[in-house]
Amino acid sequence: MCGISGVMDVTGRERPEELQLFATRMAAELAHRGPDGEGVWADPEGRVSLSHRRLAVIDLSEAGHQPMRSRNGRWVLVYNGELYNADSLLRQLGQPASGYRGHSDTEILVEAIAEWGVSETLRRIVGMFAFVVWDTKKLEVWLARDRFGEKPLYFGKIDNKFVFASELKAFRAVSGRRLEVDRVSLMQLLRWCYIPAPRSIYVDVQKLLPGHVLRLSSTGEQIDYEQYWSAVTEADGVDRRLRQGEEVVDELEELLESSVRDRMVADVPIGAFLSGGIDSSTVVAMMQRHSAQPVRTFTIGFSEWNYDESPFAASVAERLGTQHAEMIVSPAEAQTVIPRLPQIYDEPFADSSQIPTFLVSQFARKEVTVALSGDGGDELFGGYDRHHSLGDLQRLHRRLPMPARRVIAAVLSGVPVGYWDRLGSGPLGQLGSQRWRFRTGQRLHKLAGVLTATSIDEVYDAAASANSSSNRLLVGVGGSTEVSERWSDPGSARSAMEHAMLADTTMYLPDDLLTKVDRASMAVGLEVRVPMLDPKLFKFAWSLHPDDRVHNGSVKWPLRQLARRLLPPEVVERPKRGFGVPIGPWLCGPLRAWAEELLDPSLLDDQGWFVPHEIQDQWRRHVEGREDLSSQIWPVLMFQAWLNEVDS
Repeated sequence: MCGISGVMDVTGRERPEELQLFATRMAAELAHRGPDGEGVWADPEGRVSLSHRRLAVIDLSEAGHQPMRSRNGRWVLVYNGELYNADSLLRQLGQPASGYRGHSDTEILVEAIAEWGVSETLRRIVGMFAFVVWDTKKLEVWLARDRFGEKPLYFGKIDNKFVFASELKAFRAVSGRRLEVDRVSLMQLLRWCYIPAPRSIYVDVQKLLPGHVLRLSSTGEQIDYEQYWSAVTEADGVDRRLRQGEEVVDELEELLESSVRDRMVADVPIGAFLSGGIDSSTVVAMMQRHSAQPVRTFTIGFSEWNYDESPFAASVAERLGTQHAEMIVSPAEAQTVIPRLPQIYDEPFADSSQIPTFLVSQFARKEVTVALSGDGGDELFGGYDRHHSLGDLQRLHRRLPMPARRVIAAVLSGVPVGYWDRLGSGPLGQLGSQRWRFRTGQRLHKLAGVLTATSIDEVYDAAASANSSSNRLLVGVGGSTEVSERWSDPGSARSAMEHAMLADTTMYLPDDLLTKVDRASMAVGLEVRVPMLDPKLFKFAWSLHPDDRVHNGSVKWPLRQLARRLLPPEVVERPKRGFGVPIGPWLCGPLRAWAEELLDPSLLDDQGWFVPHEIQDQWRRHVEGREDLSSQIWPVLMFQAWLNEVDS
């Protein structure tokens, strides 16, 4: 795992040594992503300079040093990631391993590009990656990102230079001016708690979309920007068939075991995050099958019982025989991370589970350099409440006229969140699913927004967003933040559940979950691999008949059945819980002074981003206990904290 960066002069006026200096400065900003080495290459003609920070995982020798040039001299590569089919690629290349400098996947990748070209190589490789490669013959630069968006890549034109990097920090090392904040991106942050690609927080900088490749000339002119892999196209293109129940589970077991085995290849110590949920526990079980030694597993817990999953993780670890490490984090310890969040996450990011994700990464890094996680299982197999509720809501929309839905929505939203929460922990919770005993008020207020939606896109938007009325909090914004801009296909015959699953796969997964894991882990020099996000597993999941995904109300049925073969029953049967921290109570207690300083009305008025009285109204309602508005306030606080970091 590494940090990559570089700059291309589109004017033809920069000297090679000046470009090299820019690239060196950019690499310095990414030192946390690659503590094991630094490399810079500059084109002798002064067109481009590439830089790299290395976290050595495969081939720890100098033979894995980057930037790396192909043996024919044509291609110069900087690469962040891992290829899981490197051995297969080596066989396809038909070149003896003895002819290579070392055994790094970087060398295999650059030689594959030399043999097949970038486009064909992208179709053949399997892995998590972002790379930039310079073609010395055609004087073109290529930027590429993996299928699911596990690894980040930003690009943009800054001060007459084309600049690219793993993180935004590097851009500030090149620019001679303060970069302009994008107000629409800020609106999306408030809506989703993250900024969906292709936007970034800056007007002049974009994120390369997952599964895309960008090609530019040496003058900065865009030649191609194409999608070489699409989750939507892949999902719609598979053959569906109804299998026998155990046949489904057997096939899943084989595919997941193969994916885990491929991701255990490393020349450094390896372990796994273990939350005690089905996804991470199943991954660890597969790891233990292929390890001669107990797998090192890591979890953190909290003193607040409804946020603490450590007992479940401990039960799984005991059952599987792992070498388990547990850290119980006090509120004070967790809160010490908060001042670091703007630096860690680089652009404003407001999924509060960023805190435990960083803490478990920091904890694991003391013993291992690589960790496997269970991310992706919900997106592949339909694990979120909204995946299953959207179909019911779609049917409700057909049966109830809009006036009736508006009345119901008014009743639901008119009752304070706190009152609904009390009912959810009492009589209301006893009547329904156990899932409803947690955050009942937020769920019912979201339902109110869903009921008044006029399309399946709007239904998903209301169900998935943290704040569907973010516009009113901001000064001078307009435009849409609809998720349909990224994933909708009105002509598709997909079910409402499948619409939601693909929306999460193409936006929520890369822009929230994978971003969270990448920044948290790379801040401490830890590589995280995600076995669920294997192309073969994705195709398998989408080949399932709808009846194979849900059995008698049991969601993620194939994964749950596989877990039953491997894990304690209490782990399999317990209700799903998020990976979070009690941000709401903390804002009313130990974080109150910090928050009120950032939300000071005079400060907000001077800055000109937020409408002060709207922000203050939300804050008062929250601290007075009338509503839990932490999910709406946290993005505002994260932007304000980030702004302080940038201005300092």
